[in-house]
Amino acid sequence: MKEITITQLRRAMPSATLDNCQRFLGPLNNAMRRYDINTPMRQAYFLSQVAWESGSLRYTREIASGQKYEGRKDLGNVKPGWGIRYKGRGLIQVTGHDNYVRYGRFIGKDMEDTSQRNWLLLEKPEYAADSAGWFWMTHGLNELADNDEHTKITRIINGSTVTAKNRLPCLRNAKIALGLI
Repeated sequence: MKEITITQLRRAMPSATLDNCQRFLGPLNNAMRRYDINTPMRQAYFLSQVAWESGSLRYTREIASGQKYEGRKDLGNVKPGWGIRYKGRGLIQVTGHDNYVRYGRFIGKDMEDTSQRNWLLLEKPEYAADSAGWFWMTHGLNELADNDEHTKITRIINGSTVTAKNRLPCLRNAKIALGLI
């Protein structure tokens, strides 16, 4: 896999600050290596979705309260307060009790820890990027990226396709940065 450079990351996310690009470059490259996001097309799709979901590396925690996830059984939020507690974190906004628990098992951390220290890891650059890569891999997004399936990738990450058109400029920037167009 060819690692992305700081220049490529800045081109892929032109509104990201230099400081954030520097903070996340290593963690993003590590995640792409670990989760076989190892072709320019896969990297472009991954970076474009990260750009949209994180506000170009500004957010590793969902801005909204998480109230809209209360009672969402599809996310495993079956107890009161779990929508708020398990709101989106990481660069692709891993959301919901069940996703937190699955990722926690994968990395050997108890994401049900009531002290909050483990699930707050998702806000740190290395875990924010790694959890995004993990979500990407476990949902088969490499194969969809290989087939240029923008709308399907958006549906899996966002739960709908409402923002698919809005994400296209991010994809275009990432493809340009990686020499695909």
